[in-house]
This record gives sequence, structure tokens and C-alpha cells, in this order.
Amino acid sequence: MNLQHELRAEYARLITRRWFFRQCGVGLGSVALASLLGTENAIGAAAPRASNPLAPKQPPFKPKAKRVIYLFMGGAPSQLDLFDYKPSLAKYNGKPVPEEVVMGQKYAFIKPDAALYASEFKFSKQGRCGAELSEALPHLAEVADDIAIVKSMTTDAFNHAPAQVLMQTGSTQFGRPCFGSWVLYGLGSEAQNLPGFVVMNSANGLSGGGALFGSGFLPTFYQGVQFRKTGDPVLYLSNPAGITDKMQRRTLDLIKEINEKHLGVVGDPEIATRINSFEMASRMQSSAPELMDITKESPETLKMYGVEPGKPSFAMNCLLARRLIERGVRFIQLFHEGWDHHSEVVKGVKEQTGKTDQASAALIKDLKQRGLLDDTIVLWGGEFGRTPMVESNPDVGRKLGRDHHPQAFSLWLAGGGIKPGITWGETDDLGFHVVKDKVHVHDLHATLLHLLGFDHTKLTYRFQGRDFRLTDVEGEVVQGLLA
Repeated sequence: MNLQHELRAEYARLITRRWFFRQCGVGLGSVALASLLGTENAIGAAAPRASNPLAPKQPPFKPKAKRVIYLFMGGAPSQLDLFDYKPSLAKYNGKPVPEEVVMGQKYAFIKPDAALYASEFKFSKQGRCGAELSEALPHLAEVADDIAIVKSMTTDAFNHAPAQVLMQTGSTQFGRPCFGSWVLYGLGSEAQNLPGFVVMNSANGLSGGGALFGSGFLPTFYQGVQFRKTGDPVLYLSNPAGITDKMQRRTLDLIKEINEKHLGVVGDPEIATRINSFEMASRMQSSAPELMDITKESPETLKMYGVEPGKPSFAMNCLLARRLIERGVRFIQLFHEGWDHHSEVVKGVKEQTGKTDQASAALIKDLKQRGLLDDTIVLWGGEFGRTPMVESNPDVGRKLGRDHHPQAFSLWLAGGGIKPGITWGETDDLGFHVVKDKVHVHDLHATLLHLLGFDHTKLTYRFQGRDFRLTDVEGEVVQGLLA
């Protein structure tokens, strides 16, 4: 009698709700997948298979751009020493800032009444458009008619990590998908043997860390894949000694079979990510080395970028960015940290423009002459601007620098439906506040998504009971930037 009771108890334990739902074709994994993917007919359908989640997709309306190259200048370049010429600063150089201009604002390292500091760089009009550019940007001056300069950017954060995260994800909170992940989610990728979203870093670490290229709550196959500066482009790309191609293929086939069976049971999209990641890694063993081999590039091209073969640099990354989009990669993120000039801003700006100006301009020239600029967005900029006041603190060895300034900063865009040869927006005479055509970070994102063929309010993903989007609950397309 006790044995019969134990058998019944064991049978009851096995016949769980999960088992019941699975027998009815409504596994809990399928329910979860339906919620994650927003698929109305997922419940009751066949178990999900590991199809390519990054297959190319058509956006809701005809796009002007198909891909993005984002040149992110971590640390925040000084707009006052590069793009936003202010003769009034020279007039009032060294004098306290008027109280009515500061209006009780707080800054990270200086007092609001610190002395004004005029740029030591000369500015001049460049191109047919007459854009005013600093002498620190001689190469960008050569493509002034191909870019749009925005002088009226504004952000909500004044420290690096939250500002960088906001610039990339539309939120100061960690855990949101970055811009590149949203683009990949919406458009997929045309690359067969490379990741759809590639990340390269040419300088120091970034305050925002991996959140700047993470997929947040989106499935992880939408996150950026880091390419390294030296060695294998991706860590562990090469096989260990003794592992033949045949052995690897048999191993991958077995792992794929096991994963697909597990996917059919639980329906977890992360399993599909795992399957596709293994297959992509296998294909990249030949495609990634071929990508990094620049020996077939002409000497003229290498000279134009300023590339030294075998030497990692921002210039090398810009050249690789062009090679990546030729191979169908949808989003390339180039990080270059080093612009946080709390001291000796003139020296710092010269150093960083020396590393980035030539290659940035060369990228525009190269894309244009190859017919790729028309449908490629190139974006250059940092997370906020720098103060019109000087930062000098002998106690920490700082002099002639600039503090963080979220109220106004500059960036530039080119290609992909951006109106070339224009300067958008204005700041006041001292460069403190935007006085015309303000562009918030959410407005920038809305405009970029529009060019890629999306209504930014409708590119959403349901998570924790609400629909999220890159632009949060704000953002307007900046019509004046559109060609």
C-alpha cells in the first residue's frame, strides 16, 4: 500500500503544469518567447527553430541610410576649441562670468564664477559653405561641404559614465539597449560571415564600460562584438593546437543538435543566440583575418588615412570600418577616449586631433569616392561639451583646462540623408546655452532612426510590462538636418 502511494506521488510530481502545457503545445518557453518577440501566433505554434535572427529586414518606410559608422570621442571634446567660435570670449577673457548667465548652475570641478577662458585656437571659414572650424581640424576643413555641424546639442548628464550611457542608449540607467543594438534589432545584418555590429577601441577604457555597446534587455545576438587591437581580431578565434577543421565541425554539429533540442523544449531565445554565435565564430575564422589583412589596400589609401601597417590606431579602425561596411556589417562603433581635458586643453586637443582628424576626414573622402557615403551615416561626437570658464586647481595640478558642460556641445554628421554643408543651431555669445534650434540626445536618435527608415516611436520592445524605445518618451526628428 505504501509503495502504491509512493508511485502515485511520484506520478503526480512528474505531471506538472509545465508538462501539461508542453503536451498541449504551449510550453512556458513558448509563452515567454511570445512575450519577448511580440509574436501573436507563437503560442500553440511549432517549437521555435534556430533560424538566423540577424537576417536582413526591410524598415517600415524607404530609408535614406542602410548602415552607421559612429566615431565616439570619449571624454567630451571641447566644442569651444573646435567648432563653436566665440569672439566674445576673447573680449571678456579672464573676467568672471556674469551671474545672470550661470543662473545657479553647478559644475563638476569648478565654481560657477570661475573666469572666462577664450580659445587659443584660430578659427576660419572653410569650404563653399563657410563653416567656421578651428585650426586644430585642418583635414576636416577639406570635407566641410560634406558634413553637417550641430552646435546646439544638449544632454541631461554632466558626469562621464551616465552621459556616455545616455548618448548610446537614450537613458542614464545601465541595462538599456545601445543605439547599435536597436539598429540591428530593426534592420538585421547583410553580413554573412561577420557580426552585424562591430566595436573597436583605439584608446583608453570608457567610463560607461560594456553598457555602451550592450544589448540590454534585447536578446544578446544584438549586442556589439569587440574586435581587438592585436592578435586574433576576436578572442579565441584560432583553434588550439591539434584541433583540425573536421574535428571542430563534428563538435559544432553535435553542440548545435543538442542546443536545438533544448530550444524546442524551452523556447529560450538565448539558446538561438548561442547556436548562431557558434556558427558565426566558425565562419569568422576565415573572414576576420581576411578583413584585417590590408595588404591589398593601395599605398594612396593608407597614406590618406594615415595608417601605419601593423600598428593599431584610430586611423586603422577607420579604414577597417570602411572594409566592414563593404562586407555588409550594419553598425560599426569606433571608440576613442582621451578628450577629458580638465587641464591644458590646448595641448590635449592638439594631441587628440592629431590622432583622429586625418582619419575622420579620410573616411568621408573614401566613402564618397566609393559611392558608399550616400547610404552610410557617419556620426562624430562625445558625451557633452566643455565650459567657457577655465579650470585651474594647483592642488591637483590642473591649469588652463575646461570642466564638463552638458548645456551645449557640438558634433558633426555626414552621409545617409544628412544635409551636407550646413551648420545647425546656435549658442549664446559666451557658449553657455543653446539659443536656437536645440537638439537633445533623444532628438538626435529620432533623426538617425528616421534616416534608417523607422518612426522612432514605433521601434519598440516589450520588457517588464511596457514598451521601451531608444528615445524613451521624448524625441523629435530634426527636419532641418535632412537632405
